[in-house]
Amino acid sequence: MKQIVLVVIVLISSFGFAQDAETLLNDVYDKTKSYENISIDFKYVLENTSESINQETRGDVVIQGDNYVLNILGLTQIYDGTTLYTISPEDEEVTISSDNTEEETTITPSKMLSFYKEGYTYEMDIVQNVKGRKIQYVKLNPIDTNSEIKQVLLGIDAHTKHIYNLIEIGKNGTKTTLTVNSFKTNEPISKTLFTFDKSKYGDYYINRLD
Repeated sequence: MKQIVLVVIVLISSFGFAQDAETLLNDVYDKTKSYENISIDFKYVLENTSESINQETRGDVVIQGDNYVLNILGLTQIYDGTTLYTISPEDEEVTISSDNTEEETTITPSKMLSFYKEGYTYEMDIVQNVKGRKIQYVKLNPIDTNSEIKQVLLGIDAHTKHIYNLIEIGKNGTKTTLTVNSFKTNEPISKTLFTFDKSKYGDYYINRLD
């Protein structure tokens, strides 16, 4: 899952940049980890001007620890901490794979709150006023020079310490923006929400990747 753009400048020393950015990111991480679960409704935009691509859609995700249920682009993904189930009603297919998120460059829902902890350098970036909310951006640069990601901008509500949006810019010119429309915490959820029920998909083709 990827995630996000806006403008105005903050001038500080380079040492202050890194130190303040780390403190802010850790505040966000600690705040979100204190919740039993998080329910997010979001807008997802994929842009690549050179390829004439401009795709916009909405989605939602429920996260509890490493587990999540993600609905986007007509697909449902259920991750129970060890196995990922991707359900495609249009194709009547369920794809099952073991956890391989460490090998992916994509920022998945379970990594959205902690992906910055490894593999990135970061510094404070711009501040923007969004409908009265102060959104502080943190710029993250991959340490791996072979990464397909050029840069990530994480927009954080300075008051709530919640993520407002995430902008991922690829080296191929693709920009992916995930903007949070609603952010709810500690909602009552079913005990079986993160459990894949095979009986519901008896007519589906089951594609096991490993």
